Amino acid sequence: MMTITFDTHKFIRALKQAGFDEKQAEALSEAMSLALGDSELLTRKDLQIELAPVKSDLMLLKWLGGLVLGGVMALILKTFFP
Repeated sequence: MMTITFDTHKFIRALKQAGFDEKQAEALSEAMSLALGDSELLTRKDLQIELAPVKSDLMLLKWLGGLVLGGVMALILKTFFP
């Protein structure tokens, strides 16, 4: 998984331009950095790797369901049309 990069210097500058004072901007930047530091970004590739076993299991179930349905249909046709 990928971690999120966070530019604290840019964030502090943007907050100062919006009217925050230096102390407030630094405190908010530190809080955001701590919050984002613990999180991880899930990419499409990570998700595909995680779901690959599920996809193969569903494919197997689809084929088995088709075989069972075909068998049932064959028995029904054999019963009513000897």
